[in-house]
Amino acid sequence: MSSEARNGFHVKYDDGVQKIRDAAVAVIRQLDQLRSTGPMPRETLDAEVARIAREKLQPYGCDLVVYRTDGGLTRFLIEVQNTGRRYDLIKSFFHCER
Repeated sequence: MSSEARNGFHVKYDDGVQKIRDAAVAVIRQLDQLRSTGPMPRETLDAEVARIAREKLQPYGCDLVVYRTDGGLTRFLIEVQNTGRRYDLIKSFFHCER
């Protein structure tokens, strides 16, 4: 692979990662808005999470995974569809070097 081809790949990859990060920010904002409306039935929350994932993440090949702990906490993870890797929204997208 030539140097130009490698550089082009990195530019495309970096652009894709930035788009996913931007989408993650939008997802977090929408989830925060949901949370601020107060308690809601689990089915309603699940439907809203599915809608947000469909609109904001799936165009970039990602899904939003809801992980509920035994202690009642809910974490949201981004899963890359083609690799199956999962990333914590807060740790991966807000505590990274840009």
